[in-house]
Amino acid sequence: MMRGAASSGVVAVMLMMLVALNQLESATANDSLSSNKSSCNIYRGSWVYDNAYPLYDSNSCPFIERQFNCKSNGRPDRDYLKYRWQPSGCNIPRFNGLDFLERLKGKKLMFVGDSLSLNQWQSLTCLLHNASPKAKFTMTRSPSGLSIFFFPAYNATIMFSRNAFLVDIAGAPPKRMMKLDSISTGSLWKTADVLVFNSWHWWLHTGRKQPWDAVEYGNVTVLDIDRLVAYEKAIRTWAMWIDRNIDHSKTKVFFQGVSPDHAQSKDWSKQGGNGSCIGETKPVMGSNYPAGPHPAEVVVEKVIKTMKNPARLIDVTLMSQLRKDGHPSVYGFGGHTTPDCSHWCLAGVPDSWNQLLYSELFHS
Repeated sequence: MMRGAASSGVVAVMLMMLVALNQLESATANDSLSSNKSSCNIYRGSWVYDNAYPLYDSNSCPFIERQFNCKSNGRPDRDYLKYRWQPSGCNIPRFNGLDFLERLKGKKLMFVGDSLSLNQWQSLTCLLHNASPKAKFTMTRSPSGLSIFFFPAYNATIMFSRNAFLVDIAGAPPKRMMKLDSISTGSLWKTADVLVFNSWHWWLHTGRKQPWDAVEYGNVTVLDIDRLVAYEKAIRTWAMWIDRNIDHSKTKVFFQGVSPDHAQSKDWSKQGGNGSCIGETKPVMGSNYPAGPHPAEVVVEKVIKTMKNPARLIDVTLMSQLRKDGHPSVYGFGGHTTPDCSHWCLAGVPDSWNQLLYSELFHS
């Protein structure tokens, strides 16, 4: 009996040692996978042709705005719909709209920015509607610039707040003052569980499109200022406001990055020239953009690094630079009169932005 008990004890010890060894090997493997994933930059990669794309048909999205619906506006080619973003060295999860809605239950996601944020908001609402086409929804657009898309079954809200500069513009023409060190609209931002900011598109506007008459920062008032300098001052003001007012344990904060335009073909073509996105049907292939980094994106990266609680940068710039084919061009709101090489066709590039947002939110 004693000999049998001892034998059983030895077996038990050996089993325990095997289990411990397996656990150690599993932990080591998981650490290795985690290390590989964390070392992979999902914003560096290239566009690959994928017949499984697009993620939805624009005709099945009843609320899509005319300016983004290139297919309905008569764009004849279809290859621009078929490209999928592929990071170098790792994969990202395919966008799952039902999973997104389940995880967003009882919460509010808000895009804050210019019409490129509208572009992304419309993309996300189309993606989610496509995932649950029978789910009831409401959509309201207010004159104040707040758009609200609500799924009652999930108690999930996706909002867009139009705010092109993030900082304040006060007064009426001809005394509209842009205040680079002031933000008074932030109370609305505090109501969201997820915030996605964007700003750049309007900073270069001049003449009739410029929505301000003078610029104020500190005790200085000027009629104009280097736009990149002004942009950096405004983004620093935004960063300080976020650090002081947002509880990061409750609210996730992202900056969308800078969406580029394709107004000059010399940025991507060896032949140079001053052409635009008109007639472009293929991406820039590979992982490098000839014109190099976007100066506004460099500013954003620099400022975010100074934050006490850094916002997460959805670094869409390079991937979007490569998509000279993705704009409405003459198949946007302006047609041949004012071709659009700034915004993006839907379905299209912003769907990949939202795939990356989905990855950052739920699979990071």
